[in-house]
Parts: sequence; C-alpha cells; structure tokens
Amino acid sequence: MTKKYLALALASMLVFGTATAQKKQQDNGGITTEMMQQMKKGFGGSASDKALRNIMVNNSPAKLAMNYENATKFDSHFSNRVISKAVTDQKSSGRCWMFTGMNVLRNQAIRHHNLPADFQFSQAYLFFYDQLEKSNLFLQAMIDTYKKPIDDQEVQWLFKNPIGDGGQFTGVANLIAKYGLVPSDVMPETFNTNNTSSISNLIALKLREDGLALREMAAQKGMTPQKLQAKKTEMLGTIYRMLALTMGEPPAQFTWQQKDAKGEIVETATYTPMEFYEKFAKTDFSKYYMVMNDPTREYYKVYEIQYDRHVYDGQNWRYLNLPMEDIAPMCIASIKDSTMMYFSCDVGKFLNRDNGLMDMNNYDYESLMGTTFGMDKKQRVATFASGSSHAMTLCAVDLDKDGKPPNYGWQGNLIMTNDWFNEYMFRVVLEEKYIPANILSLMKQEPIMLPAWDPMFAPEE
Repeated sequence: MTKKYLALALASMLVFGTATAQKKQQDNGGITTEMMQQMKKGFGGSASDKALRNIMVNNSPAKLAMNYENATKFDSHFSNRVISKAVTDQKSSGRCWMFTGMNVLRNQAIRHHNLPADFQFSQAYLFFYDQLEKSNLFLQAMIDTYKKPIDDQEVQWLFKNPIGDGGQFTGVANLIAKYGLVPSDVMPETFNTNNTSSISNLIALKLREDGLALREMAAQKGMTPQKLQAKKTEMLGTIYRMLALTMGEPPAQFTWQQKDAKGEIVETATYTPMEFYEKFAKTDFSKYYMVMNDPTREYYKVYEIQYDRHVYDGQNWRYLNLPMEDIAPMCIASIKDSTMMYFSCDVGKFLNRDNGLMDMNNYDYESLMGTTFGMDKKQRVATFASGSSHAMTLCAVDLDKDGKPPNYGWQGNLIMTNDWFNEYMFRVVLEEKYIPANILSLMKQEPIMLPAWDPMFAPEE
C-alpha cells in the first residue's frame, strides 16, 4: 500500500510539474488559450473559407495558385540566340555543374570541328576523377587539421561533407586541365554515374572512417609526413577500386573515329585524354571569370570560399560580387557573340514545369492564402529562403527595340523573364573579352576569405 501511495504521489508531482512548466513557458512566449482563440478568428469558417479548404486539402498549393492570365504570355522567341546542339541529361545525379561547363566546351568543339550534333564529352570520365580528387581533398584536410579538436567547426564541417556530386565551374576547369577529356563513347555513363547517391554514400562512409584513422595516426609521437602520405595513398587506393567497380576505369589512351556533321568518318586516331582535350577543346581557363549577385555582401569586392574546390592542388571558388545592372550587359554581349555561358540560379522558384517558364507571375500564392510574401532578394538570402541550387547554360536573350530584355517569356530548355533573372540568378562565368576593363581590373583584388559552411555557397546540383 505504501508503494502504491508513493507512486500516486510521484505521478501527481509529475503532472503538477508539467503543468507548472507549461504555464511558465506560456508566460515567457508560449501559445496561450487566449492567443489560440485570437488566431482562430483568422479562419472564420465562412462558406468561401470552407469551399477553399475543401479544394486545398486535396490539391497542391502550386497547382491551385497557377496564374491563368500569365499562361497567355508565354513566348519562345529570342532576338539573339547561341545555336546549341542536342540537350544533355544529368539523370539522377548532382552533376549539373559538370554538364553545364562541358556543354560550353562541347558547343565550341562541335562548331569549330564540324562534329555531329549529338557529340558529347564523357561526363563519366571526369566524374571518376572528381570523386577521387574530392576524396583526396578530404583526407588531406584531415591531416592538415589533426591538431584541432573533433568538435571544431571546421573539422565538423569536413566530416559532415566528406564528398558529394555537386560542384561549380572551378571544378570543371581544374579537373579538365589536370586530366583532359575523352568522348562519351570511349567512357559511357553507367548506372552509378547516372544515379550517384548509393556509391557516394558508401564512399562518404569509408572516408569518415579513414579520416578518423588519419587524425589518430597524425597525432602519434614521431609520426612523419611521409608515413601519413603513404597511408593516405593506401586509403585512396580503396576509393579508386570502389570507383572503378561502379563507373569503369578511365582510359589512359584510346582510339577514336572522328565523324563530321553528316556522320562521315573523317579520321581515326589514337589519343591520350590530354591530347584529345588539346585538339578538340583547348581552353585558357585563366580568361574565365565568375561574377555573382549576392546583395547580402558588399559589391565590387572579390570573395573566395574556403575548401570550395574539387582538387586539393587547385583553386578555390572565387568571384567578384556585382549588382545585376552590371551583370546583365555582359551576358547579353556574350550571347550576341554566339558564346553560351555557365550560370546558376535558384531554379525551383516560380518555375512552371509544364512549359519551362520561370516567371515571378506564374503563381499567385498571395491571393490563394490571403497574405503577402514581401521579402526582397537580400532578405531571402539572409534568411535562407533562397540560394543558388542549379547550374545551366545561358544561351539566349530577347531584346526589344531599345536593346533591353522585355519582362515576359520547351524542348529541354527553360525560359526566364527579366524580373525572374534579377531575383533568382546568382552567378555566371564570363570570358574575359565580354567584361569591361573597369570591372576586369577589380578581379585583381586580394580576395576576402569566406567559410566553407556559409549557406550561400552550397555546390550546385
């Protein structure tokens, strides 16, 4: 009996304690009964509210907010357009950055060498080395930071992001400059290059295990850099094997039949990947510059992002921050000269997937929900509501009689209005010749280093 009463007393104390804690939380900012009653007044239960509720509970808000009036403004005419060839498909992978960068080179190779329209460089080839190089970047970072505690923010970020399939243009430039290129039929896509998540997760798991081992090894008394590098090389051998098993082994040399636009054989020759790159896509990447529109940071300054590179001995992502009124004319100049560009944006915002139109007026969420969504670009970036998510090639513009892009807009392409471009475009890579001298001179500044974990700089997928 005593135990029973004791149990009841404890239960009463717990209930009382919980009620007391809830009362304290409400007094300090929790939702009170009075607040709840006031909130309920916002949904009055009128006939129109009930009708709208009955519709919305069974449908997507995006479907119901589709602006019918805007559908009549769809326009696929462009006054200036770079002639591009067959569309490429990254499938279920985060390699948009690679496809975009290689498509810029591919378009030039087709045009300059009269290649067939469906010619492609091998994404699988470059992706193999991307994953191997990123593995080395992580493992070397584990050695470089071994003196820092495991709960240090930099070390935690590294363990959280040991590898991934996303990236940006600097990765394309560094990987091609180091490993060259091969045609897609020499090293074709595999299931695991088209569907990267499974193998990437396995590699990430192995890298985290190896990273811990390297940190422990580096901390041992008398440990030498030579022994650490030997162990790292051994670990990378395992990663190489995992990649070769799932993607195939990259060729050191290959024989390839070059065909013209009509499909006729022009030449059969043997190449190394670097020889093939130098003949069909040789590019001076030092003449390409990334500009960005990030309204949360000071304009006309150069920024660099720590660890945001694909190759340990390569370059970090570096860019010049500019207002949109400086970026747009350079993009137009490139398109007018038949040169497409690598650019990235927050692609999912206000995108009509049925017709490929990105327009601020595609969806009227305000009328549907009876409220406003009024943040500007700077506020959206600062509050994590927007950021670059996808890289594509920018290849066309429609200019009016005054040389300005109008504010309206299939087939593997997306069309964006000028307003959308200003709000959701973040970065573009331009050749030096399209950049005015006064802006180009700003690129010589000492860059301001930003941390890798800054949310603005997630790799494009």
